[in-house]
Amino acid sequence: EVQLVESGGGLVQAGGSLRLSCAAASGFTFDNYAIGWFRQAPGKEREGVSCISSSDGSTYYTESVKGRFTISSDNAKNTVYLQMNSLKPEDTAVYYCIPQRGGTRGTPFGSWGQGTQVTVSS
Repeated sequence: EVQLVESGGGLVQAGGSLRLSCAAASGFTFDNYAIGWFRQAPGKEREGVSCISSSDGSTYYTESVKGRFTISSDNAKNTVYLQMNSLKPEDTAVYYCIPQRGGTRGTPFGSWGQGTQVTVSS
């Protein structure tokens, strides 16, 4: 079953930066799929944060992170990154990545991984 592995989370002060990485745990390749980043804060539903299409490089950002987060992919390394700048306490959450069918607004498939915790202190 397809599963991706997230890393790069941590504790940072407000205004700081982190770069998250998403890599395939098995022989899964990112070609022809979009890779999405989602997050879930305590007591809240999981929400889509950003997504990138491996085929054409198109991207999606949820409104609250536009101008602060940048998603990128390195197809040779089969890795997707999420550069997070100007972090705010409300960005605190567990961040997950997952492949999607149907482009940047498509449907996630496979299993959710362990995620990586991002904590932003005020």
